[in-house]
Amino acid sequence: MNILDGVRSADIKITKEVKILSDMVKNLSLSIVDRIEAFEDIMSIEIGDTSLNRARNLERELNIRQLYIKYEGENPSGTQKDRIAFAQVQDALRRNYGVISLATCGNYGVAVAFASYLAGIKCKIYIPDSYHTERIKEMQDFDAEIMRLPGTYEDTVTESSNLAVVKGWYDANPGGANTSLQINAYAEIAYEIYDQLRDAPKYIATPVSNGTLLAGVYRGFVNLYKRGRTSRIPIFIAGSAAYKNPIISSFKMGLDSCKDIDPKKVKETVINEPLINWHSFDGDEALYAINQSGGEACHISDRKMKEMSSFLLKKEGYRILPASTSGLIALLELHEKNEMNNDRYVAILTGRY
Repeated sequence: MNILDGVRSADIKITKEVKILSDMVKNLSLSIVDRIEAFEDIMSIEIGDTSLNRARNLERELNIRQLYIKYEGENPSGTQKDRIAFAQVQDALRRNYGVISLATCGNYGVAVAFASYLAGIKCKIYIPDSYHTERIKEMQDFDAEIMRLPGTYEDTVTESSNLAVVKGWYDANPGGANTSLQINAYAEIAYEIYDQLRDAPKYIATPVSNGTLLAGVYRGFVNLYKRGRTSRIPIFIAGSAAYKNPIISSFKMGLDSCKDIDPKKVKETVINEPLINWHSFDGDEALYAINQSGGEACHISDRKMKEMSSFLLKKEGYRILPASTSGLIALLELHEKNEMNNDRYVAILTGRY
């Protein structure tokens, strides 16, 4: 099976300033406070503050007003995964771990390998036997050690987490103790959107896989609303691979908790692979966010994602990973069925192609 996990090699560059800071993080003669401060400086330089721009050509084509694109492909490794990767490595550094481990199909592995390299922490990455990602070389370029395990991605997460416990390594896998940390890292996206719009948009549309991104952005806007910064909490729209994601399927069944999908019914393609799973590790949190905000979740076909990726390149100049367009497609399908009033709408596009 040739699963690419989407994003092409990012050719990540390390600037002179980041190199100096990285050397400080790795310098064991410095205090842990100084080393963590240096790593936080790297995070401030490299991570987040991605662009939020109106998609005016799409607005004209699709008869919708004030449609904004939050483009996470500007992060170093090309996806939103850098946000949680650096948060996990910062936590590992603070807690004095020498090794960090995780399971990945590609993108998250590159992000953690890059962050670990800058922090001077050894990185061990587990990939399912049947998966082949062209991003392995990038992981190895950042001195990550690659291991293969039999089974699905979900099986690999479970096994690598068990190994981390036995070996005394930092476990950077999704779910469990890491959920709060990762959700808070993604909450920064909400704060960045607020900084530019000065209020919450009416709708936020995101692609979903494990659900952490959507849950995190929801958490961010809830915090802003509780602090009196925004006049409302956005309505959340989720899009994912058709009939291959537990969050979407559970929402469609009217469930309050996320129900696993039969693994035998899940089939990977080069388009849908970043989105599919039979068990979403943060599915309950994402489902809660959709339900509490009065939102919607939609099944999106490979064909529609591929077409939207081409459409965005032609109309707006974005090179977007097809899977990253699933939330935007879901939003536009809802608009087509029931035309939305003039307001502000934000679609998060998670990865560059």
